Amino acid sequence: MAQPKGTVVLAYSGGLDTSCILVWLKDQGYDVIAYLANIGQKEDFEAARKKAQGLGAKKVYIEDISKEFVEEFIWPAVQANALYEDRYLLGTALARPCIARKLVEIAQREGAQYVAHGATGKGNDQVRFELSCYALCPKIKVIAPWRLPEFYQRFPGRRELMDYAKKHGIPVPVTPQTPWSMDENLMHISYEAGILENPKVIDHSRPASLAATGLRASRVPVKVTNAGDGATHCSALELFVYLNDIAGKHGVGRIDIVENRFVGMKSRGIYETPAGTILYHAHLDIEAFTMDREVRKIKQGLALKFSELVYNGFWHSPECEFLRQCIGCSQEAVVGTVRLSVLKGQVYILGRESPRSLYNEELVSMNVQGDYEPADATGFININSLR
Repeated sequence: MAQPKGTVVLAYSGGLDTSCILVWLKDQGYDVIAYLANIGQKEDFEAARKKAQGLGAKKVYIEDISKEFVEEFIWPAVQANALYEDRYLLGTALARPCIARKLVEIAQREGAQYVAHGATGKGNDQVRFELSCYALCPKIKVIAPWRLPEFYQRFPGRRELMDYAKKHGIPVPVTPQTPWSMDENLMHISYEAGILENPKVIDHSRPASLAATGLRASRVPVKVTNAGDGATHCSALELFVYLNDIAGKHGVGRIDIVENRFVGMKSRGIYETPAGTILYHAHLDIEAFTMDREVRKIKQGLALKFSELVYNGFWHSPECEFLRQCIGCSQEAVVGTVRLSVLKGQVYILGRESPRSLYNEELVSMNVQGDYEPADATGFININSLR
């Protein structure tokens, strides 16, 4: 019997890795508190609670953090038009600091000296979890089993982990017939590992059809209205869930990419980000309509840095907090309504209007001279041609 080592709060998903880790931590002498974050995934949380208790968890926390995930993490990313490497809308990267924040809170509430997670030693999530934990509680100690030789040498692959699960009576949802990793939250679903590690394996997309929507924003999205049936949704969480449903049915936001992980290797991932994709296009459109040109150029540079920081796990860093404040200030005039439709996986902007619009129809018209003297363009062109 291992010597008692104290209490650890485990970020628990109920899947193969964290279920085995829960039992393994107990075998090492830790009292384990399981923490399962409800961040919008489709899951039987009570079944997960019973499973954790059955595996010997001293206590089980199931925390619904969906609302704060949308309002405090997704909305800043929408304001930033955040994209990592021009394509990835950061679904997992945004979720990790939100989950970690509650992990630390529970550890402090329980007087636990340790926190633990099931992220691998090759991925980004280990960095995201741990940088968040250390930023929020510098004295916390993190146990990362997949980086401990005594763990990863014992479990070099999924087969050994599944043998361990079978030996200890751990029910797991993963089988050799579905050997890939799936992560789901409100923002997206990601698929990685297993057969997807071969970049030539083809991803067959789902069929799509047509829908039309009106989205109103005032710094952040505030209302969505379906132009077909008139359905309206206003609260942040309700609005986001509705857009996920509409856009998901029409195949919006599905990508297959090879990206550069922070730890240095390239990895292949398939992501579905329905609501996030609609909001990205809608916000980009109303921002271009209402924001000064030179301010927008600076803001685009900030967005690039913001995306990199979030992807790499620095959400709770001083520089990322500073960027969020700067980007938030840039959004004062980003107010208006965007009308759009989705068809066969694509988002089409149909029109927009805003009380803060910088668009001057008379000034830009080919039929009205307006407050503009065409002859002034001659000097403008001559000056620019001097080079």
